[in-house]
Amino acid sequence: MVAATNFFRVDDLLVQIYNSEVEMAEDVAEIVQKYLQQILKQQDTAAVLLATGNSQLKFIDALIALGGVDWSRIILFHLDEYLGITADHSASFRRYMRERVEKQVNPKKFHYIEGDTLQPIAECDRYTKLLQAQPIDLCCLGVGENGHLAFNDPAVANFQDPYSVKLVKLDTVNRQQQVSTNHFPNLENVPQYAFTVTIPTICSAKKIICLAPEKRKANVVKEMLQSYISIDCPASILRQQPQATLFLDVNSASVLEST
Repeated sequence: MVAATNFFRVDDLLVQIYNSEVEMAEDVAEIVQKYLQQILKQQDTAAVLLATGNSQLKFIDALIALGGVDWSRIILFHLDEYLGITADHSASFRRYMRERVEKQVNPKKFHYIEGDTLQPIAECDRYTKLLQAQPIDLCCLGVGENGHLAFNDPAVANFQDPYSVKLVKLDTVNRQQQVSTNHFPNLENVPQYAFTVTIPTICSAKKIICLAPEKRKANVVKEMLQSYISIDCPASILRQQPQATLFLDVNSASVLEST
């Protein structure tokens, strides 16, 4: 088992740093595997919220390759989806999840946000009811370059959000990140609105795994850990979640003042 080279707490948040993204992904995969095995010893099914994005790729691949999880007892959700995008669009999070997760592990159920719905408010209500039908045992997250969790950008994030799922307008930093990571050819093609699971729902998960590798995440990781807990950096709320762990590689931890 690969071990973190450094670990510490910032407020209630455990932070673990690894020599490489690959080592980080392998260790997180083992941590998640053991956790899900433990949960399934205690109950019939487990509910898991998954994130998309490049930060999740190596981890998801490692978890699936590791095996040892009875996916037929796992109910899956995802955190966000663009409004007005079809399920077969190359940037669709539903497509990402179907190809990279559902087809690989055949879970008990994968509940998808229907991004191309004709009634987006009704879709928020439908997905809210699904999420509230059972406690969320595990939430796997990334951190956006503007500090967002899911699509809770600084302008729309609410630490006391009354909603579980909502429709939001994406900020320019977020939309440009989707271009920079090759999800869209240019800014004009990135949808302006998206569905997102809200921050209180994320924080309600019994265990939170947040992966933030790569040099491009270094500045936001520093803000997240070493500035104020504020919606200016929505991910900073994880510092108040004792059930959360932030996983970094040496690149994303490179500008922290001290570790």
